Amino acid sequence: MCRGITERDNDSSFHIEELDNGSFFLAASPAMIRLYNKVRLLAEVDYPVLILGESGVGKEVVARLLHKYHDRREKPFINVNTAAIPSELLESELFGFEAGAFTGALKTKPGKFELADKGTLLLDEIGEMSLQMQAKLLHVLQDGTFSRLGSRSSTRVDVRILAATNVEMETAIAEKRFREDLYYRINTFTLTVPSLRERCEEIPILIEQMLARASASAGRTRFTFNGRLIEAAQEYHWPGNLRELRNFITRLMVLQDQDAAYKDLRAKTKSKATAADVASSIPPPSGSIENLGPGMKHLVDNVKHQTERRLIKEALSASGWNRRRAAMNLNISYRALLYKIQQHGLKAS
Repeated sequence: MCRGITERDNDSSFHIEELDNGSFFLAASPAMIRLYNKVRLLAEVDYPVLILGESGVGKEVVARLLHKYHDRREKPFINVNTAAIPSELLESELFGFEAGAFTGALKTKPGKFELADKGTLLLDEIGEMSLQMQAKLLHVLQDGTFSRLGSRSSTRVDVRILAATNVEMETAIAEKRFREDLYYRINTFTLTVPSLRERCEEIPILIEQMLARASASAGRTRFTFNGRLIEAAQEYHWPGNLRELRNFITRLMVLQDQDAAYKDLRAKTKSKATAADVASSIPPPSGSIENLGPGMKHLVDNVKHQTERRLIKEALSASGWNRRRAAMNLNISYRALLYKIQQHGLKAS
């Protein structure tokens, strides 16, 4: 259970740190204070660090904090989202190319490794990188040299490597989706960023900071959140973490309807609680699996089907059949939700 707002106001032990791209790092919970202390310790060494955590928890913020307190802080910090770049283009993005290396290469272009020389390179979403690129990256990390596409000479760089992912790396390695040797190369040290629901006592401070910055950026008058909205925000599970909270703040700043925002949070919290209640209400089978009989699989599939249909229907109703919002609340992709709607024969009433 989160601490109350009044208790937080009397506690001055939280830490807010500004970063160079307009973002900020907040440590106000025991988990984040421990993370901050570990970041300050690792920032002084020159070894690779793997940053783990769910999507939207602030892994890039942690990487920027590592760079801020390193001797390389006056040199570039380069962030490459490896999942956002098609695999066939990622090699040229990382290592650069010479003029004439391929159709459209009209002039020489340095890659991110060269641009980050003497500085820090963050390989974001590294868990999504193709096996072919993993092999090429491993070679560069082993000897510090690479060749631009179309070049016969090698280039040597001095770069501190940070990597981040929301992928379960042990699972990816077991399923042969990620090279074990590359994992140990980038994983000298590991930092795990907790989800927002694991540090919900920070939500009032985060709301205060995000709202102040968003209002200043948009040239709008800052307003104060009412207590019940703060309470609802602390009880909601925030599957999108800080990214979802920031979008929530932006919508509220523009619409300035705290009652509607409160009802929306309560509806989504209720939907999550309903899912948990349904799951806990299914009695465990008695006896061994061998004694369950041939009809057991059909029974389990039917319960799963009915539960899934009910949850999707409730999420759609709570969002007024806004399918994108419902998909976000269910923590599934928009395309997956459209498929499920068709599969279950759901229609707006």
